[in-house]
Amino acid sequence: MKTLPVTFDSSGTECAGMLYIETDTVGRPCVVLCPGFSGTQDTPSIVAAAQTFAAAGMAALTFDYRRFGVSAGQPRQVVDIENQLADIRAAIRFAREHPLVDPDRIVLWGTSLGGGHVVTVAAGDERIAAVLTQVPFNGFPRRAEGRSTRATLALLRVMVADWLRGVFGLAPRYIPAVGHPGELAVMTGPQAQATIDAMHSETWRNSVAPRALLQMMRYKPGDHAPQLRMPLLVCIGERDRETVAENTVELAERAPRGELRTYPFSHFEIYRADNREKVLADQIDFLRRVLPEV
Repeated sequence: MKTLPVTFDSSGTECAGMLYIETDTVGRPCVVLCPGFSGTQDTPSIVAAAQTFAAAGMAALTFDYRRFGVSAGQPRQVVDIENQLADIRAAIRFAREHPLVDPDRIVLWGTSLGGGHVVTVAAGDERIAAVLTQVPFNGFPRRAEGRSTRATLALLRVMVADWLRGVFGLAPRYIPAVGHPGELAVMTGPQAQATIDAMHSETWRNSVAPRALLQMMRYKPGDHAPQLRMPLLVCIGERDRETVAENTVELAERAPRGELRTYPFSHFEIYRADNREKVLADQIDFLRRVLPEV
């Protein structure tokens, strides 16, 4: 399998990616893989997914959002929804222009926050051939597992303080992306350490500017689901406490060609090697059904 480093421009910022291909056959479908909140393209689950799609005869394009991983952009570790949506659209443009890729067979794959992003982007791009989304973000749950009311108020205070720092051009006030119950972090829960271990990579950092959560409080990708004209597969975890089923099933239900697959996993268990193999197998089967010549 070949892995080819690539770069592309997104609104004046250089994003870095990696193209995975098994052979140099032209006119193949391409899966554009979109990481989750603070995720990077070299984490094991993203790499495994890209390799799986490439082994199935497709091209797979991974990339880092601006300000993350090896992509450019300052300040670092700042999630901005509109910027990330622009980065995905730039990745799609790059894929469509690549000589090995069929520009009309671009597939979007996203996980967690990226799983919400791919629905939003596909709703505005009728040329997207199919969408795969797993444990997708579609609004915050009413109550976060592992976080008390007191801890929630503490997080809200640091979110607002960090947002104000951004308004005045000051450096972000970073907090961990993943923490144990009781810690001041974006996501907390009993599986925190296992999650951190699973994110092992050269570039992933357990650090993020919490101002992004204010944007996410108003972000509902499911509002765009009725506009999707392409096939959509939604893969959710029955025990997910970060992107809960009561929110995520809406994506499949509201999309005209939506399909739902459920698994006995929590949010982070879907990234375990044995679990993700099952999910990826289902995703490959779905693409073979809905895309010609896969």
